[in-house]
Amino acid sequence: MFKTILLPIDLGTKDSWSKALPAALRLAQPEGIVLHVVTVVPDFGMSVVGSFFDKEFEKQALHRVGEELSAWVNANIPDGVEVHPHVTHGRVYEEIMRAADKLNVDAIVIGSHTPELTDYLLGPNAARVVRHAKQSVFVVRGD
Repeated sequence: MFKTILLPIDLGTKDSWSKALPAALRLAQPEGIVLHVVTVVPDFGMSVVGSFFDKEFEKQALHRVGEELSAWVNANIPDGVEVHPHVTHGRVYEEIMRAADKLNVDAIVIGSHTPELTDYLLGPNAARVVRHAKQSVFVVRGD
């Protein structure tokens, strides 16, 4: 069905992957799969905010998140699945789409929560990915 799948996850929110990971693995059955797991470290948004942090903070944060993502992969991805973890930095939805394009994936499987009123006004990351991604996007509800 699909050979390469991108699974964006938030390491701090189990709902971002608890149902999306099994769905991504099912999409690849019975064939092999290359699973790219991406987590995004959000940027500071405004440069004035970033000025409050040590110059090495960003580098250290990305390294720490990389270690956490590797541990997550080891704990959650079944043996026999070819998996590639990726840590990016920036706006979540933009980084997901950039990773999907750069990695040339066939599909994106993304977890989502039940929308609240603010989501309808601002638009959650999953909705933006669905609207703008070039790949097929499967949204899996976490709750």
